[in-house]
Amino acid sequence: MPKHTRAGALTALAVAGLTVGTALVAAPAGAAPKAPAPKFLSASELPPHPSSAWTAGKVTDGIPEEMQHCFGEALLAYDSRYRTFRTELETGAEQLNVVVGDNAKAKALATRLDKEVRRCVTRMDSDPEIEARYKNYGSLPVEEGARVHGFATRASWGAMDIHLVSVGRDGGTVTVVQWGQMGDFTNAPVKAFKKTTTTAVDKLY
Repeated sequence: MPKHTRAGALTALAVAGLTVGTALVAAPAGAAPKAPAPKFLSASELPPHPSSAWTAGKVTDGIPEEMQHCFGEALLAYDSRYRTFRTELETGAEQLNVVVGDNAKAKALATRLDKEVRRCVTRMDSDPEIEARYKNYGSLPVEEGARVHGFATRASWGAMDIHLVSVGRDGGTVTVVQWGQMGDFTNAPVKAFKKTTTTAVDKLY
């Protein structure tokens, strides 16, 4: 995760449809219907920013750059999609949805990602140029559960950043939401972020 949060672009999920004049093709007998894609947060569902509105970019395949440092290796075996959000004032957020399909494997992935947050903070703190502190903000009773983490970093050159990260699960799908800006733990909108996390997990399906 970056020392300085920079929000990316956000877009609405595109839905494929039949073009005019294309014949309908019946699904093979006995074929299981395709599961719906999990939904993403909208910009208005992020923690309110005191002086700048959130904007959102496209839903994109892969893992956002802001999450690769901490979660990249844990997610190599899965297809995932993400959406990035930003404000005009150095505050950014990302949501990553990973469709695992198998409930047990999804539970294992969510457990691993929770642990990876702590490991990531430990790695950052081992850098002589960075001081990193972690806080566990507890679990949320939504669907199969979610957990909220926070960490603050202070660089030797004076930069300070605060991040909130949550990992939640609905059946065989895991969602990760990350928020960050310049500041420290006193600047973290924990209550609003927990509400955002609950919405993110509830909204998946």
